[in-house]
Amino acid sequence: MTYLLSGASVFFCGGFSDRDINVVSLADRSESVVNVDASKYFVFPGFVDVHVHFREPGFSYKETIASGSAAAARGGFAAVCTMPNLSPVPDCIENLNLQLDLIKRDARINVLPFGSITRGQCGTELSDIEALAHYVCGFSDDGRGVDNTALMREAMLRAKSVGKIISAHCEDGRQIKDSPEAEWKEIERDIKLADETGCAFHVCHISTKESVALIRDAKKSGVDITCETAPHYLTLADVDCLDHGRFKMNPPIRTAKDRDALLEGIVDGTIDMIATDHAPHSADEKSRGFAGSLNGVVGLETSFPVLYTELVKKGIIPLTRLVELMSVNPALRFDIENDGFTVFDLSEEYTVDPSEFLTMGRSTPFEGRKVFGRCIATVVGGKTVYEDNKFLQKYKSFN
Repeated sequence: MTYLLSGASVFFCGGFSDRDINVVSLADRSESVVNVDASKYFVFPGFVDVHVHFREPGFSYKETIASGSAAAARGGFAAVCTMPNLSPVPDCIENLNLQLDLIKRDARINVLPFGSITRGQCGTELSDIEALAHYVCGFSDDGRGVDNTALMREAMLRAKSVGKIISAHCEDGRQIKDSPEAEWKEIERDIKLADETGCAFHVCHISTKESVALIRDAKKSGVDITCETAPHYLTLADVDCLDHGRFKMNPPIRTAKDRDALLEGIVDGTIDMIATDHAPHSADEKSRGFAGSLNGVVGLETSFPVLYTELVKKGIIPLTRLVELMSVNPALRFDIENDGFTVFDLSEEYTVDPSEFLTMGRSTPFEGRKVFGRCIATVVGGKTVYEDNKFLQKYKSFN
């Protein structure tokens, strides 16, 4: 069955216009066509998340390429970039090929791996950057900062020589863990290195007001730098956190002043994109209270509705800006060809229920929150990769 979505509001060239869109059903292979009044639906270019953890190979009890990409499709994502804290770490072609084979076999959307900056993410020896460059979207040691300044400088020089971006988890291991200084001190250092080397530099999941200020000044100075933050840093503050693993992530949720600085950075363009840092763990690993649980929460299936509800509906940014942050800007920065689109019903309010997730992870700080915006369908490369059951049931009788 083909659904002709008539009169949908389609994002095109920075704005919205009413157009007709075809969505071919996965569940119903009949040749019939159903005309749907889509005046309440919005069509966006597929979202692009440059920071996710799909845990495979090595930790498939937490997530797999299949389950992670299914969750991404349900969240409206057409492409994601996977971080390298895997086993084995993708620090050479042999190790990377294990991941590429899984992606080829199981990915529902476009899944683009990062190579690691250092071998084993140990921070002592650089990975085989030149050999990996053709097959990866960039280089990162996410989960760990590269404390060795000389090694980071050499990594930037080699990444520049092969035309790839360095995407850094900035956390200075010499500072108190989880302190604001641990984040912004290493950002400060890496800005200087990026300026010296001319490397394309991207900062992962910024969470402090000092980080925003440093990156804003670096951009004014002409440094080739971009950055991301995550939905939880934009919508929560430390006073909102409970003694539960679903509020445990790295970097941590910080103060209201930090959150407000991040929002200012979203508004003025200092922050270029929003990424989820989708990081699933098993139920046991996240059920040990705040102190005992592992770092990481899931986010692919809640990112857009949370941000639409908290930022767009409250008038902080327009809808077009959210599309830039979640789709246009990450695709441009990481040179990702976006061949997908996603359809949302922005009028529908519902409660975030982790039992409905397609990811294997269930730990989200947004559990129980009321949000607007349900994904109706996601299409990638001309193929429907997700369609909402409620939508299917509503129009099935039309066949």
